[in-house]
Amino acid sequence: MKITDVTVTLFAWDTMPAISYQGLVRKAGFQHDQGLVTIHTDEGVEGHAFLGKGVDPASSDAGNIVKYLKPLLIGHDPLDREMLHQAIMKRNRVATIRAIGAVDTALWDLQGKIAGLPIWQMLGGYRRRIPAYVSSDHLPTPQHYADEAVKYKELGYVAYKIHPPSEWRADIKVCEAVRKAVGDDYILMLDSTQVYNFEEALKVGRAIEAMDYYWFEDPLKDHDIYNYVKLKQKLDIPIMATERPSATFDAYAIWITSQATDYLRGDVAIKGGITNMVKAAHLAEAFCMRYEVHAGGNSLNNLANVHVEMAIPNTQFHEILLPAEAASYGVINEIAVTRDGYIEAPTGPGLGAEIDFDMIRSKQIAVLQ
Repeated sequence: MKITDVTVTLFAWDTMPAISYQGLVRKAGFQHDQGLVTIHTDEGVEGHAFLGKGVDPASSDAGNIVKYLKPLLIGHDPLDREMLHQAIMKRNRVATIRAIGAVDTALWDLQGKIAGLPIWQMLGGYRRRIPAYVSSDHLPTPQHYADEAVKYKELGYVAYKIHPPSEWRADIKVCEAVRKAVGDDYILMLDSTQVYNFEEALKVGRAIEAMDYYWFEDPLKDHDIYNYVKLKQKLDIPIMATERPSATFDAYAIWITSQATDYLRGDVAIKGGITNMVKAAHLAEAFCMRYEVHAGGNSLNNLANVHVEMAIPNTQFHEILLPAEAASYGVINEIAVTRDGYIEAPTGPGLGAEIDFDMIRSKQIAVLQ
């Protein structure tokens, strides 16, 4: 079997809900697009991935796939996935990590379809279900956060994570309101999205530590390893960093050797696909560290993340970023959460996705090839 073509079909994402996240505010119905990445073979089997998410349209990255990555794939056996992954990773200075991640995920989908197995079983199945938590959007008041946390607790989700207003005093008030609303026995996390300086992070960390929060995520700037080391030494609450910057798995090494974080972090879109995620998870496992998986930003990325979660022992949760509709589009069999707050392992070959090809054709903008 040989790869004969790589295409990206851009289609309108015209049901995007309002988003308020990390300083970006977009009203419902804004113009957006998503991309269907397809790897074609001479035997008719295809691998797929989605490109684009709520804050990053596919059109920002799609041209990179056709221009820089497609020539490396044509004519090769798709089962030589590691060789192909090494080849496309060498283009990471000209092609974005998101583009590389989409191609890598499509290769895994193709390989699973060829084998007739779900990706998580090909990776070496570890579990068949995982608990799910929700992550808030930026909300207007502490009461809004408290009400939302109670809602999802009652729906069976195992935990609630706060994306706060991004001013340390206001953030503590939000954390206090949510803890009071859900009680002492419910899992809460705080993701401050890299907004604090060291002194602010220490104050917030000590406050949520006293409230028994589960982890303190991304309190400092992306590259501030020096202050992450100091912060980790002064706090007992686990620190989680490394979601950003978008980079390959070898970028984690300095965080581990510097003892700058307790948990590592990533997803298929921001770390270059399933291959890099699994390598990073195994690297973390060697140091008895968790590798917690970040929300993927679109339906197939989230599904790809589930496959990784089912295959590794050192992750604990699946993240659902709110509003969930901002990452659910183009797939008929969307990820479902059980009444007890779990996600079940996919059963179909490859990603196991039932892509809505009819909808994609009806909203097609362009095909890049």
